Amino acid sequence: MEVITTHVHADFDAMASMIAAAKLYPNATMVFPGSQEKLVREFFNARISPSFNIKKMRDIDLDSVKRLILVDTRQKSRIGRFAEIADRGDVDIHIYDHHPDAEDDVTGSVSVIRRVGATVTILTEIIKERNIPITPEEATILMIGIFEDTGSFTFLSTTPDDFEAASFLLKCGADLNVVSDIVTKDLTAEQVALLNDMISSARVYTIHGVDVCISSISIDRYVGDFALIVHKFRDMENLDVVFALARMEDRIYMVARSRIPQVNVGEIAVYFGGGGHATAASATIRNKTLIEVEDRLWEVLQSKIKPTPVAKDLMSQPPICIDETTPIRSAEELMIRYNINAVPVLDENKSLVGTISRQIIEKAIYHGFELAPVQHYMNRDIKTVHPDATIVEIQEPLVEHQQRILPVVEGNRVVGVITRRDLLKYLVEERATDPSGLNGQMLSQRRRQKNISSLLREQLPSYAVDLLRNLGKLGQKLGYGVYAVGGFVRDLLLRHPNLDIDIVIEGDGIRFARTFAHEHNIRMRAHKKFNTAVLIFPDGMKIDVATARMEYYRYPAALPIVEFGSLKMDLYRRDFTINTLAVDLHPDRFGQLIDFFGGQRDIKEKVIRVLHSLSFVEDPTRILRAIRFEQRFGFQIGKQTEKLMQNAVKIGLIDKLGGHRLFHELQLILMETDPVPALRRMDEFKLLKVLSPSLQWTARKERLFRDLKEVLAWYDLSFLEGSVEKWWIYFIALFMGLSLKELKAVCSRLDIPEGPRKRFLGAYKRIDDALQKLGDGIDIPASQVYRILESLSTEELLVAMARTEFPEVRRCINLYLTRYRYEKTELRGRDLKDFGVPPGPIYRKVLDELLHARLDGVVKTKQEEWNYLKRHYPELFKGSQNDTKSSQVDSGRDLLPAPTDWGNTS
Repeated sequence: MEVITTHVHADFDAMASMIAAAKLYPNATMVFPGSQEKLVREFFNARISPSFNIKKMRDIDLDSVKRLILVDTRQKSRIGRFAEIADRGDVDIHIYDHHPDAEDDVTGSVSVIRRVGATVTILTEIIKERNIPITPEEATILMIGIFEDTGSFTFLSTTPDDFEAASFLLKCGADLNVVSDIVTKDLTAEQVALLNDMISSARVYTIHGVDVCISSISIDRYVGDFALIVHKFRDMENLDVVFALARMEDRIYMVARSRIPQVNVGEIAVYFGGGGHATAASATIRNKTLIEVEDRLWEVLQSKIKPTPVAKDLMSQPPICIDETTPIRSAEELMIRYNINAVPVLDENKSLVGTISRQIIEKAIYHGFELAPVQHYMNRDIKTVHPDATIVEIQEPLVEHQQRILPVVEGNRVVGVITRRDLLKYLVEERATDPSGLNGQMLSQRRRQKNISSLLREQLPSYAVDLLRNLGKLGQKLGYGVYAVGGFVRDLLLRHPNLDIDIVIEGDGIRFARTFAHEHNIRMRAHKKFNTAVLIFPDGMKIDVATARMEYYRYPAALPIVEFGSLKMDLYRRDFTINTLAVDLHPDRFGQLIDFFGGQRDIKEKVIRVLHSLSFVEDPTRILRAIRFEQRFGFQIGKQTEKLMQNAVKIGLIDKLGGHRLFHELQLILMETDPVPALRRMDEFKLLKVLSPSLQWTARKERLFRDLKEVLAWYDLSFLEGSVEKWWIYFIALFMGLSLKELKAVCSRLDIPEGPRKRFLGAYKRIDDALQKLGDGIDIPASQVYRILESLSTEELLVAMARTEFPEVRRCINLYLTRYRYEKTELRGRDLKDFGVPPGPIYRKVLDELLHARLDGVVKTKQEEWNYLKRHYPELFKGSQNDTKSSQVDSGRDLLPAPTDWGNTS
């Protein structure tokens, strides 16, 4: 038996999701696990057709349930008696939900969980994808679910997917008049009285700088649509955060709403057995008094409300400082190296004595004072703040006094600096909605963050999650910050499989790796120059461990000089914003996503952006990387980034790249599943000319790569266990048509070593010679095809197969790959030796001729091979020793051991 159910105290989204799920599971029975909201119950009794056949809980035999479909919830505590079978091994559980994770979540074999405004949105999309027809009545019910759970598309949790689902339902005949009647109902006299009580009892508390309104009421009877009343209360009083508690009969109902990121009401509701979203949540509480619930709520709020950031949250650390005796010219070089505009100045005791800006330094150099110490020109009239300084205290020196940087001082030591940009970034983000769209929440701190521990569990095998936790635990033990970073995190958010894990340590990376390897009995390889290490596991898995570092470049296109710094500085050195994301692995913050540079936003907007305007000047290989990522993910290079790329190519920075680095980036592009779009983009940016002045992307080249794609698809299907170097095939094809002189120039430009160079240049000659000899491929004996193609590698054969314009030639290569190259003679060298033929070149000649005869169908058996030798090589059969054997051949007998060697055959 299959059952579709939802959460107790079901709302319209829950009911609509059940009806939608029934379209996907037509043999399943719909069951409410408990009560429904009053409006839902009235609508159900008045408008729901009996054909929907929704059963009551008492009509279900739990022992007969083999599949449980949960919609709009996955919390065990919210599904009534169905919780009794949620852990039963023989029950297959399917889940469709849009709520955040909770501790008592049920797991299922099918789990579709997305952050949208309503669960029915998810199910509607599936119905649409599968072309399942729905009636206007069904469409209307589903539409009500979307309207209710998105607040008629006004809640912050609303997504574009909700609008698209509603559009589809409207096309299916949803009746908006019915929807309007339901979602715009006026309050009853009883509800108005309840609203008045709520306003009278409301109290506002300031917790960590956040105003929270708590209203508690008590009535002896149940009043429906409590959530609607709370919503109106919040709007009337213009409240940012409200928790409404109502004791009705023997239960306490909690409804919570939040407009600000510091208060995640969904997270708080979980502590009371409820759930919901960051902006809207509810809970039904039993066996507690109103006072007990109020006391518990106060405790949870104290621990869960996120305080407003202070100076230590905004500052960059460790700070880059200079000594007061440092020459002006050296100070300029340091600022250019680290891309900063002002720097604290310290005396010999490491105490702060002033700051100096780049503008002052430039003026000093202009006037010829580049060798003067900075103490002569630094600004001594500066303000500082303590690490616990508030935003207001930070604003005064940076905004009112126009101070370029604000040193953060603890005792006599500078522990960090805050710039005007840091402050502005926080003030803007504090008021912005989450641009990533990945969780519907607003931004809380300068570090854009959300917790993705559930995504880690969803996307990674359990052993990988346990490994990350163990890395975090060791970091906690050593007092280090431990973070998973870069492409691993990017692909996690994109839901692309990737176990290439990179770890950054705020501490000593080599010490961390050595300790982890010792505790877990694995191998470790260290690189002291860069303070990095590799953890090597018994199954071959590797994890790169790096110390948080800064990089600067001595000149354009140079390799980076590495120094050690903080996580933010480490992420700032990376190529694109989408690769600057990090996940905190500390046990207390496990899964917290860190986003300094808008990586989530750019992933959502599908844009490739660099972090600063000199990115391609410092490392021109990023131009090729930008193209590769753009095409791999279906993203678009940002307009500013594209202009920077064009300028870098125009001024010849890509030409300064070493051949090895250029070849490596080209190889990575050719290793993509489909390199053609990236090669087209390279041509648009005139990058193919960097490889060879004669190279361009033509219609002929496009056809060759299209045919190669078909040939490779055929090969993959025909040889499931075979493997070829596809990138090498594309590499040969890319330069097809160039002269030998031009090909040699390509080898020199890319610094291709001698061995691969010979293979590369030889490939074109072998392919050209083979195609010339095959001609049009008509009526060529199999032995001749074999002789022509046997010297070509499989990769070269596939290129030739794609390049030829003659179907018969393609057929010849096909037959060679699938049959001819596997053909063997039955006679072997040892047979010739037993026959008395002295070893020598005659063996190869005879066996090759026999193979060709076999390919052409002249001989088929071992006896026929002997007969062929008798006719064509009679000299092998002369002599007394061979005469007997020769007569055996003539008599048609195979050359077998004498009967005395066989044993008794009677």
